[in-house]
Amino acid sequence: MAKILIADDEPDIVELIKRYALREGYEVTAVDDGEKAIRICKTQDFDMIIMDVMMPDTDGFTASKKIRESKDIPILMLSARGSEYDKLFGFESGIDDYVTKPFSPKELMARIHVIITRHSSVKPKNENLISCRGISINTLGHEVLIDGTKAELTAKEYSILLYLVKNKGIVLSRDQILNEVWGYDYFGDDRTVDWQIKLLRGKLGSYRDCIHTIRGVGYKFEE
Repeated sequence: MAKILIADDEPDIVELIKRYALREGYEVTAVDDGEKAIRICKTQDFDMIIMDVMMPDTDGFTASKKIRESKDIPILMLSARGSEYDKLFGFESGIDDYVTKPFSPKELMARIHVIITRHSSVKPKNENLISCRGISINTLGHEVLIDGTKAELTAKEYSILLYLVKNKGIVLSRDQILNEVWGYDYFGDDRTVDWQIKLLRGKLGSYRDCIHTIRGVGYKFEE
């Protein structure tokens, strides 16, 4: 499911885009100013951003430039200003598309689909990096970053987190976790898993609730 960020300070516009985007199967997050868009992109990954030009605090062009300094995310700019100069300025700033208000929601969805499809087909796949919300796992370096800061995990905590994230949305029993992390020759108490999960949660900070306890069964990782 593609994730879209909407940055616009007009509630009616946000609600309109959100309604159509959800209907198309996209996951949608919305903020009402450019500074919030910059901050959320530091901790989350998106497949596309729909950015309004005129917003309080930080305008769309400035926010897009800041985001592009660290993230390669396609950006569609929305604006009530439709002059040739404004559009050229937008494209020279590196945006992927420019749509003037008022707009057709169906046409906007078609443009979004084309941009996401095109970008995903040329974007290099880093198989060694797994990202989920503000958690990034570098499987090559056995390193975990929480909102960009390295988390000091033990080998067992790392292995449990990696196993849970790789099976996101799937309930894993304690026996499955024991077999995967400790090996089939482990004959210890399955409460060992509960203790390790408790320690792991303590190191995930605000993302500790991503690990759900399924009473009587085991654990599940969900965003």
